[in-house]
Amino acid sequence: MKLPVIKHLTDFIAENDQDYVVETIEVLEALTEVSLLKDEELDVIGELISNMYGALEVNKMMKDGMSKKDAVNTFMQRVLGAIDKN
Repeated sequence: MKLPVIKHLTDFIAENDQDYVVETIEVLEALTEVSLLKDEELDVIGELISNMYGALEVNKMMKDGMSKKDAVNTFMQRVLGAIDKN
């Protein structure tokens, strides 16, 4: 996950609507079923999907009253905590 991408997508959601991101995730997930895609291409699609889900989560925390900075920090701490457990 890339923090600058998540922040940018969070701004996009605030300016537009999260439905755009949700629908994009659905399209990208459908693309992963194409058998001709190379592993590197699937990795890129997976990274994009992860960043979009991250932005949706940050947006949810902001809607619940958290500042953008706190929401991003909380989300990244959860991600890093999940990585440390593996």
